[in-house]
Amino acid sequence: MTTRERWTVYPLLFLAIGLAMRAQSGAPDLDGRVRVEVLDAASVICRELRVESADGPTLVHLGRVKGGGGGRIEIRDSKGNDSVAVDTRPGRSEGGVEIFDFDGVESARLTAAGLDEPPPDHPTPDASPADDADSSEAAGAGT
Repeated sequence: MTTRERWTVYPLLFLAIGLAMRAQSGAPDLDGRVRVEVLDAASVICRELRVESADGPTLVHLGRVKGGGGGRIEIRDSKGNDSVAVDTRPGRSEGGVEIFDFDGVESARLTAAGLDEPPPDHPTPDASPADDADSSEAAGAGT
């Protein structure tokens, strides 16, 4: 192999090896996502966390209540309908547990004052944009 051939072949060889290793290393895709099978971390800091089933619906959603509220944890059934939610109301420090019926409509709320029926005018947290869109497009969109 001549010197001129070496100056052509070896850089291309290292480029090909580097690109192959980058694809296997969990490097971000073009859309900013990192795809890994297992993530082992001592601490995770994020704005939103969603657990999705293999066929699409979000089963658990942790995020922020829109409109000045605090945090919210939503647990959903296999169809994606709300089952239980833990959150705070916008503008208030009161926390509560919301219980939903089979159709995903809030049926009761447990607060420090006890179990009560939801008032008809009670403000519900806005749906997350990530829940309205396709999950593959909206990962990391924040609430």
